[in-house]
Amino acid sequence: MPAEGPSNVEEIDYESMPVGSGLGINMMAGALAGISEHAVMFPVDSIKTRMQVFSTQPAAVYSSIGNAFIRISSTEGARALWRGVASVIAGAGPAHAVYFGSYEFVKELAGGNRPGHHPLATSIAGAAATISSDALMNPFDVIKQRMQLHGSPFRSGWVCAKTVYKNEGLGAFYISYPTTLTMTVPFTAVQFTTYEFLKDTFNPSGTYSPLTHVSAGGLAGGVAAAVTTPLDVAKTLLQTRGHSDDKEIRGARGMTDAFRIIWQRDGAKGFMRGVAPRVVTFMPSNALCWLSYEFFKRVIGGYERVKR
Repeated sequence: MPAEGPSNVEEIDYESMPVGSGLGINMMAGALAGISEHAVMFPVDSIKTRMQVFSTQPAAVYSSIGNAFIRISSTEGARALWRGVASVIAGAGPAHAVYFGSYEFVKELAGGNRPGHHPLATSIAGAAATISSDALMNPFDVIKQRMQLHGSPFRSGWVCAKTVYKNEGLGAFYISYPTTLTMTVPFTAVQFTTYEFLKDTFNPSGTYSPLTHVSAGGLAGGVAAAVTTPLDVAKTLLQTRGHSDDKEIRGARGMTDAFRIIWQRDGAKGFMRGVAPRVVTFMPSNALCWLSYEFFKRVIGGYERVKR
């Protein structure tokens, strides 16, 4: 049995690390977690984007995840499922650093690190995290979705960004930002509150437990993804409107227009377009994100403490 003492890394109170490990460690761990999450699940995210888009081209209409995967791979090649990954990775690192850094900082200020459950504190911290990170990530997300579309002419994120800016102006990168916030604030609040509750329920001792982080993160991501799918459909419509051959979609100016178009074209079921790949994306990606975040936070924090 190892001796107790300040130099023993194994005896670090893991769950108290958000307070003692510093903002820089939380941000670095968040950046690494975000890159891991987005890179691994990118092909499923590409399928989700295509399933959500309203298209008059039969070749661009997909009935299921399997149908989309087979048709895209056979007609465009498997590499098509990875188009835009460089853009999302470029944005995911800084955005997730801000995301987790803000979350841990605000959670501490709001009293979320005290013993017991504090859903209000974690919800406030989650909302603060997503407002700041989405402001940074939104342009990268627009580029990513434009490159993911069927028949997209873009093979370079830089070329895509220049073309969108030239044809549609700077506003094209942020037209979906209000809708994104309307979606991600409740998404993050649900995700963080569910995650913290499940983490404490599955692992009341608060010791480092990868299985707990995977299970709690996956379930929290799946619940939050399903609940916010209608807003994600509206976001996709707005972010890809410049690529549409439909005059009404191209003229959509915000969330109200997006909701009206979705309702007119597909009724209530239109708001759940892509829910299956969205949940399939977020359950494992959230599990991986939280596993990576907690792991990197522990490793980096432990290393820093050993140095001191």
